[in-house]
Amino acid sequence: MRLPGTRYQEHGWEGVRKLLGGCSLAALRRIELDAVLDAARHTGLLDDYTDALAPVLHADARAQRSAGNSYGDSVGDLAMALLFELQAQPPFWHAFAASLAAEHGKQGPFWREPSGDALLRKKVNDMYATLRDKVDADNYTAATGQPCSANRIYTYRMLGMAYRAIENVFAGWPGTTEQVAAIIGRPADAMPIEIRQMKSIAMCRPEWIVRWSASLERFTGAPGPLHTRSKRFASLANSVEKIGALLAEIGDYEQLSANGDGAAWLHDAHASTDWLDDLARVGAESAGTGVSPSPRYAAMDAALAALRAAPLPVRQAVFLKLLGPADDSYPDDWCSGGALPTLQQLALAGGVSVPTLRKRRDAAIAQLYGRAEREEVNDE
Repeated sequence: MRLPGTRYQEHGWEGVRKLLGGCSLAALRRIELDAVLDAARHTGLLDDYTDALAPVLHADARAQRSAGNSYGDSVGDLAMALLFELQAQPPFWHAFAASLAAEHGKQGPFWREPSGDALLRKKVNDMYATLRDKVDADNYTAATGQPCSANRIYTYRMLGMAYRAIENVFAGWPGTTEQVAAIIGRPADAMPIEIRQMKSIAMCRPEWIVRWSASLERFTGAPGPLHTRSKRFASLANSVEKIGALLAEIGDYEQLSANGDGAAWLHDAHASTDWLDDLARVGAESAGTGVSPSPRYAAMDAALAALRAAPLPVRQAVFLKLLGPADDSYPDDWCSGGALPTLQQLALAGGVSVPTLRKRRDAAIAQLYGRAEREEVNDE
């Protein structure tokens, strides 16, 4: 499902979730989890968790170059970006730590037992899933100017899921004749024209969503999302107009954004990372052949390697400040009109405010030069 500004609502989320969950288990084993019992230590524990997770996630993320969404973001990039969002929005971490403390009250330090990994991973997954929807809701608001909550993002996702389920039922005709009839509201003995007409979510009728949900218990044994005891979607069950408007919005944006799916720039989606990799490789090869670069070059090479852990918008902001908007060495997919995007555009792409991006950029620059200076001192 695509929506303006969102990055985590498509097929790649499952890979992002698994990557964050697996790496988090390794990171949580390296920190003092007993600190969750003291709320005053939760902030410091987030720093410990980030320090432990970042290198593990970065190493695994480099192997996760598969597409995470239709915009060219990889699974690894999306996972790393969400870790940075966790630092920027610590209430999600505090809620996670509080849930661990509550579970400790029921069964003690379960995280010390191998059997506790499943529960620990579930709580990590829940933390990142709620953060994901908040990030995408904020980005949707930034992209459209319309208010959006995490619950609204959840509603969009449910409708996307319902459309796919109806699509599968239609595709199963005539083996699914009874369920098709229940959804379209008339007999389906002959192939219904609706099956041929529904080519996208924009063509999915809102009344089909309601009937699909109402009949789901009959065909699967479990009530549909609009017909459970939960209040989450209760208002939609009696409002085909509202459902129709939401379906049309999803469909319109998917049609608009699909125009760029075959664009050539997608083939170079990872050129920026490859560019930095090549820089590190050339430095390593020159050292291996006995040609000694200057200490300053070697120091900057090591510092640039460290910079690769930063999200792409932060890296671009660093180069924008240090080298300016136009430089022949920039990868083509970094540039628009021959120059890097503005700081405002980079902030929008990264889903953060300009002050937040500026703060992260300046911190990265400070780390870049600080590490270079330390390397020079060590060389001397």
